[in-house]
Amino acid sequence: MRHAKLIPAFTLTLTAAVSLALAQSSAPPIIGLITKTETNPFFVKMKEGAQKEATRLGAKLLTAAGKADGDNAGQVSAIENMVAAGAKTILITPSDAKAIIPAIQKARAAGVQVIALDSPTEPVSAVDALFATNNYQAGVLIGQWAKKAMGNKKPVIATLDLFPGHPVGIARHNGFLAGFGTRGITANTKNQVSTGVACAQDSFGDQAKGQTAMENCLQRNPDINLVYTINEPAAAGAYQALKALGREKDVMIVSVDGGCAGVRNVQSGVIAATSQQYPLRMASRGVAAGVAYAKTGKKVSGYTDTGVTLITNKAQPGVKSSDTRFGLANCWGQ
Repeated sequence: MRHAKLIPAFTLTLTAAVSLALAQSSAPPIIGLITKTETNPFFVKMKEGAQKEATRLGAKLLTAAGKADGDNAGQVSAIENMVAAGAKTILITPSDAKAIIPAIQKARAAGVQVIALDSPTEPVSAVDALFATNNYQAGVLIGQWAKKAMGNKKPVIATLDLFPGHPVGIARHNGFLAGFGTRGITANTKNQVSTGVACAQDSFGDQAKGQTAMENCLQRNPDINLVYTINEPAAAGAYQALKALGREKDVMIVSVDGGCAGVRNVQSGVIAATSQQYPLRMASRGVAAGVAYAKTGKKVSGYTDTGVTLITNKAQPGVKSSDTRFGLANCWGQ
């Protein structure tokens, strides 16, 4: 009678371990994307770009967002859930640049690469890398353009900002004022400057809140003739408030984002000029960096400027710009 050949237990264990390692190495890398909200068109486009690149590179994309801009608790929960789900890289547009830091530190301690998109953390070094627009320069461009476009008209300025303390809101606001000619402002100015501003209101980047903010400013100073807005939804709200009073043709609105709807508003005259940024580029580069880390173990580092272009149909001398035909062909990087 033949006896079955016994296989040592350690051989079985080794074989199982090798099989598990092979299975893990062949599994698609998991990349997480956490945006500030699910509804803002900017973040919708960012999610679209991330998914397209993840599909192209064979990665699995997990997505989450806060309930509203400023929802830090929702983003913290999303980070924890993605780490538990096995994400090797998490891309995040932080709602609160400071409060999110402990959650990011825990993720990085667990071996997760964390990349900020669009909005920096405070400090910037809290993440492995940042892929974003130079928000200060975006503000400078529309400030320079507005200064030329206003000519000899005395400016009475309203600013519809993001919310207190957010670095993106501060950078764009200060950049606009610096471009318009306010002295003493640099890209490193940490606090929001109020010099020369007749009315400053927070809009949270929301159209309805932007309309309310504009109404408040007009009540405070009906002579306002130049409006800077943190983004194009806030600009659309400002326009509605002005239109309700029959003021839409004598008040200039400038903004930042360069989304397709925003560029169409430039085309129709709702917005005079906007600084176009490229969330698709931010997202696709972030996903590519995540896949590279999963394959090689090498992380990205530092800041990558993903570009900005001034979009207007009324070019001004000395201010580099492109028209709305270019803007529509390139809105948000498509």
